[in-house]
Amino acid sequence: MFGQTTYKPITNVETRFDDVKGIDECRGELEEIVDFLKNPEKFNKLGGKLPKGVLLVGKPGVGKTLLAKAIAGEAGVPFFFCSGSEFDEMFVGVGAKRIRELFAAARKQAPCIIFIDEIDSLGGKRTARDPFYSKQTLNQILSEMDGFKSSEGIIVIGATNLLDSLDKALIRPGRFDRHIEVPLPDLKGRKDILSLYLKKVPINPAVNIDTIAKKTTGFTGADLENLVNVASIRACTKNKEQVSNDDMDYAFDRIVMGIARTSSINLMNEKDKEITAIHECGHALVVLLNQKNLTHNKDNLHKITIIPRGSALGFTASLPEREVHHMSKQQYHQIIDKALGGVVAEEICYGKDYVTSGCTSDLQHATNIARAMVTRFGMSELGLIDFTEESGSMYQKGPEFSPETKRLIDIEIQKIVNGSYERVKKMLKENEPQLRKLAHELVKYETLSGKEVLDILDGKEVTRSIAGEVDY
Repeated sequence: MFGQTTYKPITNVETRFDDVKGIDECRGELEEIVDFLKNPEKFNKLGGKLPKGVLLVGKPGVGKTLLAKAIAGEAGVPFFFCSGSEFDEMFVGVGAKRIRELFAAARKQAPCIIFIDEIDSLGGKRTARDPFYSKQTLNQILSEMDGFKSSEGIIVIGATNLLDSLDKALIRPGRFDRHIEVPLPDLKGRKDILSLYLKKVPINPAVNIDTIAKKTTGFTGADLENLVNVASIRACTKNKEQVSNDDMDYAFDRIVMGIARTSSINLMNEKDKEITAIHECGHALVVLLNQKNLTHNKDNLHKITIIPRGSALGFTASLPEREVHHMSKQQYHQIIDKALGGVVAEEICYGKDYVTSGCTSDLQHATNIARAMVTRFGMSELGLIDFTEESGSMYQKGPEFSPETKRLIDIEIQKIVNGSYERVKKMLKENEPQLRKLAHELVKYETLSGKEVLDILDGKEVTRSIAGEVDY
């Protein structure tokens, strides 16, 4: 049971940097590591030391494992792959023994790369309550890294999405002291990744990669691969010969919102459909009306639907005009406006006493944004003060303050949300006929594209004859 574990490297790794898309920002640092491995004598002449440990930090799915393989492939060195959980054993000494065996095997293959995925599972911060075997495993990896010289040509690469959780001893100089942030792919990166995967499937020439890349902000490389796969499967089930825009849109909605519950909408009565339509059209109309006041970073309406998905009875999707790198106070106000558009539309059409509970998540979102504006971004009358803890999250309420400070923060949050409410109410009241007209068409067709919404508001007819999802 506890015999020797055989660690065998992957030799002749074929992955190269050109195979990993969306890494333009960190490629320079990665190429430096390759140069270290290929030409150690060049750095030794100038007294430069090969880094013993490198941490790839990023969200799950951004391509940390693929990057580590690409480093090995570019350098032409053996690649040892293991997961941090492999060393997490309840029996005393087993984890430490496996660490010793891994490094012993690596020394025989040097120069080489040891890659430890999810290193936080073995290198987390130690506490007095930790079991002895857990401390022993971490101590062993520290001992091994201290025990080999940089001239041996062994680089240990760890991958984590929880840098703050790692033990300080692990990330001090001489160990994992080189940290490389692997970011989410930007617009160009998403286009490159989508092109890579779409080349592997037959696609309709009308498929617009630019549009898909714009609406997948926040997607990782793994998410985009899954998007293309889901679209391909859907095309197969429909007996198509090519993947179309319709398939890509279906895949996006399924990944983001869940599977469409078409049977649920058939069970909804006309009144419920109308309420949902009024709510979603309130969101959509606010997006369109607010566009007039933005000079840049506009959101373009993509679609609105009353077909339930996941826990949502409907949703409104808008796409950024371009990649957004920073947000202004005006833009945060307009995000809150959009969030309140649904509940205000219900209030205008049915009265305050008949507003439904479907606005719960919208109110939470609006409040969270307003709280961040006050406590994090200095966008209130309280001034340029950060009221959150240094390690706090964007929407965290922050450390303990005096009752008076808390009261002032709450007042500022209320001012922002109430100001947005009054602004949206005026906006939708002045455009109530368009709101009702759009909702009527949404009930009829169940889903409307952004172009169809604009056509309806311009007095044009929708050319489709059936309700349901729409091909873009």
